[in-house]
Amino acid sequence: MRIFNFFQKEDACPRIDGPGRSRRQNRMSAVAVDRCAWPLRALSHARDESRESPLPPSAVELGASLYLPATRPDLAAIASGQKLPGLRSVIFCTEDAVHGRDLEQALDNLAALLPQLQPGGPLRFVRPRNPAVLWRLLQLDGIERIQGFALPKFGPHTLGDWLRVWDDSKGHHLLPILETVETFDHRRMEIMRDRLEDYGLQDRILCLRIGGNDLLNLLGIRRSRGATIYDTPLRGTIADLVRVFHPAGYRLSAPVFDYLDAPEVLAREVEADLQHGLIGKTAIHPAQIPVIEACYRVPREDYETAAAIVAPDAAAVFRLGDSFCEPATHRRWAEGVLERARVFGVAAMSDENR
Repeated sequence: MRIFNFFQKEDACPRIDGPGRSRRQNRMSAVAVDRCAWPLRALSHARDESRESPLPPSAVELGASLYLPATRPDLAAIASGQKLPGLRSVIFCTEDAVHGRDLEQALDNLAALLPQLQPGGPLRFVRPRNPAVLWRLLQLDGIERIQGFALPKFGPHTLGDWLRVWDDSKGHHLLPILETVETFDHRRMEIMRDRLEDYGLQDRILCLRIGGNDLLNLLGIRRSRGATIYDTPLRGTIADLVRVFHPAGYRLSAPVFDYLDAPEVLAREVEADLQHGLIGKTAIHPAQIPVIEACYRVPREDYETAAAIVAPDAAAVFRLGDSFCEPATHRRWAEGVLERARVFGVAAMSDENR
């Protein structure tokens, strides 16, 4: 087992005081690490096979990921699927959704929840407040029963901080959240993409999540009720992230939509997400989930076109209906469409005509 914990523990584990601040409860001395001297393959990928599901989840299977404060009293009912049946993925948050004074309660809730978790129900993730909280979470009994962690404020400068406490032995997946000022910098995102590859993290990253509200906050903007994220300056940022990460094989998920009383705008935004190649979206309320996932159902024409493109006997170039199809250039799109259809189904003709 290889554990990325470059702290020497002398007396006790980390304690967190206030939002975004970490302190050592007694004494914790940091070991100096030369990142340039790290091996190119930083992860051992040693796993306990008994903890692994037969097939790892895909980014598409996340669907609409419901964010919940880890202080809620009903975590077990939601994590088991008894409450909100049909929920595909849930992220228990110890960061922005939890006040600093309530952090210990959130961690106590998770400590009580984890040993109870059984196979089945939604995919389960935890968003740690910071690397020190991740360290504490990794010590909890039952932590191997969740699928992974959503890492906030992720960027080139924090990557090393997360790796210092990362334990690669438990088979967890990562959902890094791009939400710092570095996200606006094309070159810094390229650097981070290359570092992820150098450290062997690509097969651990289920998808990269775009933290839309944090990015808008950096600009001093909040979208109006009738606006999608693509009506804000983030349109260009999202397009740039797609250009940087998609060719390298990463999936990107879409930002949260703030309003509960504008489902038609939410649906319009999800359609634009799909046009930008994003799959998966943060939901802040269960009412948003059916709106989001209805948009993920594949139109019948797209399904039939995708199936024709990947067919073993497909011509190099062919016409289907009134569309031009070329498997050499359309295959990746077609494979994504078929994966969406597998998870969310194909839209009925009546749904497409609404």
